[in-house]
Amino acid sequence: MTERIETSGGCGDFAVELQCVSFALFAEHLLLDGVNLNLPVGETLVLIGRSGSGKTTLLKSINALLTPTSGAVRVLKKDLREWDPIQLRRKIGYVIQETGLFPHLTVEGNVGLVPRLEGWEPDRIRARSRELLILVGLDPDSFGSRYPNQLSGGQRQRVGVARALAADPPLLLMDEPFGALDPLTRTELQLEFRALQTRLHKSIVFVTHDIREALLVGDRIGLMSEGKLRRVSSAADFFQTDDPEVEPYRKALEPLSAH
Repeated sequence: MTERIETSGGCGDFAVELQCVSFALFAEHLLLDGVNLNLPVGETLVLIGRSGSGKTTLLKSINALLTPTSGAVRVLKKDLREWDPIQLRRKIGYVIQETGLFPHLTVEGNVGLVPRLEGWEPDRIRARSRELLILVGLDPDSFGSRYPNQLSGGQRQRVGVARALAADPPLLLMDEPFGALDPLTRTELQLEFRALQTRLHKSIVFVTHDIREALLVGDRIGLMSEGKLRRVSSAADFFQTDDPEVEPYRKALEPLSAH
C-alpha cells in the first residue's frame, strides 16, 4: 500500500514531503506514479526496488534536477517551486556511487568545495575539512593533500561522504553510495555510516538495491516498483506483509539465514 501524506501536525516535522508526485517522459510512460511520502526530520529512509523502479528519479525530484509532471514537493518546509535550485542543492548533501570527486582538486579541496562556494573564510574551510576527514576515518595529515586517483574506492567514498557533510546540510540524498565497493569494504562503510548517523541525526533518503544494506542502515524502508511507492514500513516490519513484491527480498536473505 502506498503511504499517504499526513496532514495533521503541520509541515514542521518533515524534511521532505511528496504529495501525489508523478513524472512522465511521455504520456504513457510514468517514471513516478502518484508517489506520497513524508521524511521526518532526523530519519534515514531507504528506498529499495529493482532497476528502473523510480528510486533515482525520486531523488532527482527532491533536489530539483527533475520537475514533477504533477503533484507537490516540499523540501525543508518550502515548496520546491519557491526554491532557487542552486541554493536548494547547497542545503542538500548528495552522495553517489562513484563519489563524483573532482580529479584536479585534492581531498581537502574536494571536501571544502561547498563551503568555499558559500564564501567561508579559508581558515574555517580548512578546519572544517580536517574535522570531517577525521569523522569519516581519514587522517587529514595523510590524506588531505592527496588526489582522488591516489585513493582506494573505499577512501574515495569516505571523502564523498565528508564533502556531502561539509556545509552541515540538514538533508542528505545518497544514491547507492557503497554499491561499487567490495563486500568487506561495503560492510565497513555501512556500519560506519550507521554510527555516524546516530551522532549527526541528519534527514536522509538512501537508495539501494541491497536488502541487507537497507535493513542495516534504514529507520524505514520504502519499496518502489514501476514508479509507485508500494509501501513504507519500519525496517523491523519490512517483511510483515503478503505483498508479492516483498517476496524476492525475503528469498535474497534465505542463503544468509541458512547459515
